[in-house]
Amino acid sequence: MSLDDKNTLAVEGGSPVRNTLLPYGHQCIDEDDIKAVVDVLRSDWLTTGPKVAEFEKRFAEMVGAKYAVAVNSGTAALHAAAFAAGIGPGDEVIATPMTFAASANCVLYCGGRPVFGDVEADTLLLDPSSVESKVSPKTKAIIAVDYAGQPCDYDALKKLSDEHGLILIADACHALGATYKNRKVGTLADMTVFSFHPVKHITTGEGGMVVTDNPDFAVRLCAFRNHGITADHRQREAEGSWFYEMAELGYNYRLPDINCALGLSQLKKLDKFVARRRQIAALYDSAFADMPALFSLAQRDDRKSSYHLYVVRLNLSKLNASRQQVFGALRAENIGVNVHYIPVYWHPYYNKLGYGKGLCPVAEKAYEEIVTLPLFPAMSDRDTGDVIKAVKKVLRVYAE
Repeated sequence: MSLDDKNTLAVEGGSPVRNTLLPYGHQCIDEDDIKAVVDVLRSDWLTTGPKVAEFEKRFAEMVGAKYAVAVNSGTAALHAAAFAAGIGPGDEVIATPMTFAASANCVLYCGGRPVFGDVEADTLLLDPSSVESKVSPKTKAIIAVDYAGQPCDYDALKKLSDEHGLILIADACHALGATYKNRKVGTLADMTVFSFHPVKHITTGEGGMVVTDNPDFAVRLCAFRNHGITADHRQREAEGSWFYEMAELGYNYRLPDINCALGLSQLKKLDKFVARRRQIAALYDSAFADMPALFSLAQRDDRKSSYHLYVVRLNLSKLNASRQQVFGALRAENIGVNVHYIPVYWHPYYNKLGYGKGLCPVAEKAYEEIVTLPLFPAMSDRDTGDVIKAVKKVLRVYAE
């Protein structure tokens, strides 16, 4: 086989499918976004100003929640939610290992201990039956992650949390714009957390949000993002007062007006962004439907994913290559694949805390097989076609 043969993998000296790398995710910024930020830069407010409250109001309306509290990252949102839930030393919180570490780290920040429930094999969402088996007298809350953009089984998780007196926190950082039984993500748990990192559905550069219908949670969230202080400087200015009190130990997790202006502009395009993500996912679904060496994650009929990620699992029994080899071959074709995620408790820090392999066998097996393909709204049909072409090329060569 000659080196210029289109079937020769780039990793073996052939020509790549693309000449430039296609990342797995990327922000979509237009002139309206830029103007919104510039307008704030020319205003009297740069940090906590009127755009914060406007962004919170619009976001709450968008997801159907009563209260929204903006913070400076998705991680800060998780920390704030854990704090508002009253998690502290001696408390256990059931979380999923198939997530970014922040979903469990927020429990550690508050002095609690994460307990990991396993995932469903076909969706990689937190398995309610595994959660139920992990509930103990020390359990205070459940943190459910809407992995890749598909909502968890919130009816089952809410039933569990109600039966055991637990607080249900939805980590919906992957799922802005998704629905569960025709209900919007943001209305399904006691508190719901979102991220506005550049690869997410909308971006504020860095940023996050916690939404809730509980006024007590909202008050605690607002204070926590501002050092635990009960009134911010705008309230004091309006009242002509200098006095404030720090009632609890909080953090500086405020999101500046600059970022909120970008968020407001991006929010107007959310429906368009989610629709495009779904179009790309549908193209992938169709292209990979009959490939024995690969299968896409299952999508439940009662849910509509907003597709933050498009994750496939390799059927390694049908390949003469490892996941690492497939990953490297796709990268050589200039397809910016990734892996989401290493099980949280496999990380060295968690090993030091006494966690070890074998806790969640379904998640661990999945980790060895998963690959994330590029998916973001600015991808063209040609970009999507390049991904499909590269996947088929690599798996054809590596198939037994």
